[in-house]
Amino acid sequence: MSVRKKPLVVVTRKLPDSIETRMRELFDAQLNLDDVPLTPEQIAEAVRTADILVPTVTDEITEDVLKQPDLRLRMIANFGNGVDNIDVTAAHARGITVTNTPKVLTEDTADMTMALILSVPRRLIEGASILTEGKDWPGWSPTWMLGHRIGGKRLGIIGMGRIGQAVARRAHAFGLQIHYHNRRPVAPRIADELGATYWESLDQMLARMDIISVNCPHTPATFHLLSARRLKLIRTDAYIVNTARGEVIDEDTLTKLIEQGEIGGAGLDVFENEPAISPKLVRLARAGKVTLLPHMGSATIEGRVEMGEKVIINIRTFLDNHKPPDRVLPSML
Repeated sequence: MSVRKKPLVVVTRKLPDSIETRMRELFDAQLNLDDVPLTPEQIAEAVRTADILVPTVTDEITEDVLKQPDLRLRMIANFGNGVDNIDVTAAHARGITVTNTPKVLTEDTADMTMALILSVPRRLIEGASILTEGKDWPGWSPTWMLGHRIGGKRLGIIGMGRIGQAVARRAHAFGLQIHYHNRRPVAPRIADELGATYWESLDQMLARMDIISVNCPHTPATFHLLSARRLKLIRTDAYIVNTARGEVIDEDTLTKLIEQGEIGGAGLDVFENEPAISPKLVRLARAGKVTLLPHMGSATIEGRVEMGEKVIINIRTFLDNHKPPDRVLPSML
């Protein structure tokens, strides 16, 4: 009796040990144990030789890569919620199935968003640096290191999907007034639960908020959604939090406006040119104007394991000739 050959699954980055072990059991899994990002040439080779590719959000799967002749590739099982790293339309045209890992990172990302919402007005990073960088702390004083309370402030959420709603629930518990801009209003029961105000006009919402949280995906339609023009609508004492994608904000303009005192500050977990970080942003962070984190929004052990489990389920479902539960189509973007 012939033994069915296992499909070659190429994984581009180091995944949790339990996930890699299960992949080795189920597939002919080519792992990246050193976790060194693949070069564009290595990505192209993986696309050429693999039956199934498991990339991450930092791996660019472009139309040119997918146009290579004699591809074996049948599926791209993305290890990530966003698929802006993949040309989904080009994959679909070549008959390549694309999946992602939605829903498992909602709570983790919302937690980090709330942490950034708190960090800027309460000057958490500035305060911590006093104790960790050898600076002189004179002791408690009634007027030293004063920040601002967030209770009663207006939070404007851009993108009221799963993560946006999870952020809203947390913020509502902290006494923030919830406002949001979305392609369409949320269900009335959700709006009632959160006391949320819908703004069809993003411009009008931006001009009225104390805090702005970016929680929308990066798509061609949301690239520089917060453009230079829109950033100039924001109040001088307001600040921006971004745990979505750096490309949604015109980062150069944001930096200039904070430098000039025309925007109060920012809490950023994502950047437009990751992993490169603007030296100007670093200087602003040292001056206490912004909080910078290295893309940690979804970085929990539990979240990464659940992502890996979703990847495996999608691959096994596909190999069993069924529709994967997390299939992504061009029409969904």
